[in-house]
Amino acid sequence: MTFMRTRMGYFLVGGIAVVLALFVLEPLLQQGSAFMGASNVVGTIEGEDVKYEDFNAKYDQTVNQYRSQYGVSNPQIQAMALDQAWNAEIAEHLLTKEYARLGIIVSSTELYDLVNGANPSPLILQSFTNQQTGQFDKNALLASLNARKTNPQLKQQWILLEDQIEKQVLQSKYDRLIRSSIYVTSLEANDDYTNRNKLANFSYVNLDYSSILDGGVKLTDADYQAYYDAHKGAFVNPTETRSLAYVSFSIKPTAADTAVIKAQVDKLAADFRTTPNDSLFAANNSDVKIPFVYLGKGKLDPAVDSVIFNLPAGSFYGPTLSGNSYKLIKVVSSRMSPDSVKASHILINPTTVGGEAQAFKLADSLKKLVQGGGNFAELAKKYSVDGSKDNGGDLGTFDRYANMVPEFLNAAFEGSTGDIKVVKTQFGVHVIKIDKQIGSSKVSKLAYIEKSLAPSSKTRDMAYKKAIAFKDEADSKNFEDLAKKKGYTVGVADNIKPTQGFAPGLDDPRALIRAAYKGDKDDVLPEVYKMTDAFVVAKLTAVKPKGQLSLEDVKKQIQPMVLNAAKAKILTAKFDKAGAGSLEQVAQKVGKAVAPVQNIVFANPIIPGLAQENKVVGAIFGSQVGKVSKPIEGDRGVYVIRVDAFTNPAPMPNTFKQKETMLMGITQRAFGLAFSALQDKSDIKDNRVNFY
Repeated sequence: MTFMRTRMGYFLVGGIAVVLALFVLEPLLQQGSAFMGASNVVGTIEGEDVKYEDFNAKYDQTVNQYRSQYGVSNPQIQAMALDQAWNAEIAEHLLTKEYARLGIIVSSTELYDLVNGANPSPLILQSFTNQQTGQFDKNALLASLNARKTNPQLKQQWILLEDQIEKQVLQSKYDRLIRSSIYVTSLEANDDYTNRNKLANFSYVNLDYSSILDGGVKLTDADYQAYYDAHKGAFVNPTETRSLAYVSFSIKPTAADTAVIKAQVDKLAADFRTTPNDSLFAANNSDVKIPFVYLGKGKLDPAVDSVIFNLPAGSFYGPTLSGNSYKLIKVVSSRMSPDSVKASHILINPTTVGGEAQAFKLADSLKKLVQGGGNFAELAKKYSVDGSKDNGGDLGTFDRYANMVPEFLNAAFEGSTGDIKVVKTQFGVHVIKIDKQIGSSKVSKLAYIEKSLAPSSKTRDMAYKKAIAFKDEADSKNFEDLAKKKGYTVGVADNIKPTQGFAPGLDDPRALIRAAYKGDKDDVLPEVYKMTDAFVVAKLTAVKPKGQLSLEDVKKQIQPMVLNAAKAKILTAKFDKAGAGSLEQVAQKVGKAVAPVQNIVFANPIIPGLAQENKVVGAIFGSQVGKVSKPIEGDRGVYVIRVDAFTNPAPMPNTFKQKETMLMGITQRAFGLAFSALQDKSDIKDNRVNFY
């Protein structure tokens, strides 16, 4: 059913949903903009301001899309939506300028063909595909094009849809332009083929960094500086980050809270057992609403689900603690039911036939015609107002949990194959033909109560008082020591980005992160911050700016690598002391065994049983057969190697195919790399942390 499946018309296309929000929300946003003034700039892109009222509409719509896709809208989902909306904003600004610079356009004739031509745009195909048949509906397209002449809202939707079609084509042309500039030489193809197919057999002796205790190595400032200078390019921060130390004060239910809730649940259970109206009692007392309809296995908490559908009608289950809540369930009735149903329908709109009574009269007449041998499909085409009428009213096959109104589902699943039923729903009066019922399994109608465990106000107040007392006493110098003195654990959240929706140990950190980006290093943040299950007091421990980071910024981060570099000097000296000779002699002198390895390729630099060792494998393919190498500093330890044999591959069978394969891999990344290059060369200021 076009409407009963909540398709909401032809125009809710993912590509235009974000922009549509602007049309809907514009009056409200304009009202708010009067007092926001200059402070409503979310960011600037190449000197152009991104206003809060415009951007927020796109962000809200993106959040709704994520909520529809994932079924939730938590801080992590909101952060993902925020980044997607911002990246889309950047793309729109930068790519529009790039298209103009390169002379890429979509002509009016081209746009007309993309809407109404022989090869319509994918967005047109998506918008006007019949949901039941899966086929493009040209008649629906033409009807909508005609209707927009007299329907202002539909006309606006078409303007937005055509705008999205134009943007999609511009991006496709830009992508093709980039791809056409990429090529692979015969030399590159031959090198890639060799790197993937030339085999090396080698032997090695290694001394692992773990063989030296960390405490036995004294690091100097020179050690840190040497490592930093050698790897300086790796320490460029793409965006500013901040680090926090924090103390959490739990507000999870205490044993006393749980005991109180259990007593309440026991009283509720006694009343539930004797109430004459199971479903109403459950609806009024449950924290989680489960519809009073027949359900099958797999729709409840797994611990409950595994038990409840084995119980006969009249059974009472609970109170049982599962997860974070108590469950109380009455099995009101049980029966066998189809797993899925294939059905057709005729939808009659009462307002077009003279009212509800006339709609039922027409439905009863159509039912009798079908029962007398009339053609249901032809009657649907003539009388139905649903989008399925062009397909004879066929709704396809659907299960009990399809996105349809309960009255329709009940009629389809509680009847029998061949039944003709007349049912009223919010959409009108339906004549339903049950074409086929598939499968059979037990379903139960349940009166369901769920009571969640929650902290008492006393528990919350005590946690908050502890948090306030700690915050008032803590300062930049004594934060960690004070926490230790009071027996509190200090958590760490390093390198937090401004729009991040998560942090280690913090389930709802946005308010805390916003405060961190307003503070200075070593500040104790000004509030007690509320998480789902805790109050948090935090201190800003580090501020790392965008761009090249200093040694001081990364000193803690690089300590393990600097430690390995210092150990490498010690292990290299140990190899040097062993002197020259065969690999076996070197192994004997350092007290290790020679390990043989066969069939290593350059393109896969992993030493079996150890780790990925790029330097070592690179050295292997640059060595002579039989020659013992000097010590090589790897990621896991120091190695001495000897190549035992190389096996060259057969000549490359097809140079053209090799080039084509390489070209495919490169072109798949080309657009993303080009867009990244545009961003790197652009002046982009991101102020989102001040708003979200």
